[in-house]
Amino acid sequence: MYNRRKFLQNSGALALGGLLLSGNSKAFFHGSKAHAVGLQLFTFFNEIDNDVEGTLKKIAAIGYTEIESAFSKKGGYYGMKPKEFAAYLTSIGLGWKSHHVLGAPFKMPPGAKMPTDANGNPIKIPPMRNLADNMQELVDEAAEGGVEFLVCANTPINTLSDINASIEVLNKTDEACKKAGIGFAYHNHDAEFHTIEGQVPYEMFLSQTKMQMELDLAWATKGGKDPVELFKQHPGRFPLWHVKDVDATFENILPVGSGTINYKRIFDAAATAGMKHFFVEHDMPKDAMASITASYEYLTKKLGV
Repeated sequence: MYNRRKFLQNSGALALGGLLLSGNSKAFFHGSKAHAVGLQLFTFFNEIDNDVEGTLKKIAAIGYTEIESAFSKKGGYYGMKPKEFAAYLTSIGLGWKSHHVLGAPFKMPPGAKMPTDANGNPIKIPPMRNLADNMQELVDEAAEGGVEFLVCANTPINTLSDINASIEVLNKTDEACKKAGIGFAYHNHDAEFHTIEGQVPYEMFLSQTKMQMELDLAWATKGGKDPVELFKQHPGRFPLWHVKDVDATFENILPVGSGTINYKRIFDAAATAGMKHFFVEHDMPKDAMASITASYEYLTKKLGV
C-alpha cells in the first residue's frame, strides 16, 4: 500500500533531487551559511572600460553571481543607462545589488598621493558626480536600475566640520533612499576609526545617522577595530561587507585567504551583522582576474560560504 509515509519519503527524495539538479544543493547543505559570492567592480577599475561586456562575462564564468558597481571612465554605468546595465547583468546571470558613489567632490587628502595602477603609474580619476551636489539624481538612477543599496564610498572627514557636513549629507541621502524604496549604506576605509579633534568619525556616523553600514573588513581591522565586536555592538547594522585580505603590515592587499584576516571567524558572525551581501574587492591588483579567481576558490571551497 502506497501510504502517506512513503509518499512523504518519495516527495522528499524528489525535492532533494530537484535541489541538486537546480544547483542549489549548496544552500541545502550549508543552510543559512550559504551566500551568493559578489564582486566590487572597482577591482577592475583600470581595465573594465576597455571591454565591459567581456570582463563581466569572465567574472560570471568564475562563479560570481552578484555585482557592486563603482566608477566608470566611460561615465554612467560603464557607458550604459541604469536599466540597460541591469538588463545586461541579468542576461549573463549576475545580479546588480549595490552601487558606489562619492559623498562630496573628489579631492585628495592633504599630503596624500594618488593611488597607482598595476604599472606603478598614478591612476586618473574622471569627473564624478557626488551626493553633496547630485544626490537626488544618483538616488533616482539607483532606484531605476533596481539596485538594493546605494553606498557612499567615502566622504570628507579631515576636520570635525567636514564630519558634521558629511553627516548632514548622509542623513538626507538616507531619507531620499527610503522614499525611493532602496537601502543606503556607508563604506569605510581605516581613517574613519582614527580620532579627529577628539571624535571618532565612524562612531559619529553610527550614533548620528540611521543609515546602514558596508563594513570593509580589512580596512576596519587596519583601523584597529575587530569586525566581530562591531557586529555585537551594533547587531543588524552591517548588511553589506567588503572582503579583501592584507599582509601583516597592512600595506599590501591580497586575494582573500592569502593574508592575515581570519575570515572564518567573521563569516561565523554573519547573522549577528545582518549581512545580506558581500563583495570581494582587490584595489589595483596586478592581475585582477587571477586575484578574484583565487578569492572565489578560497571562499567557496575552503571557507564554504
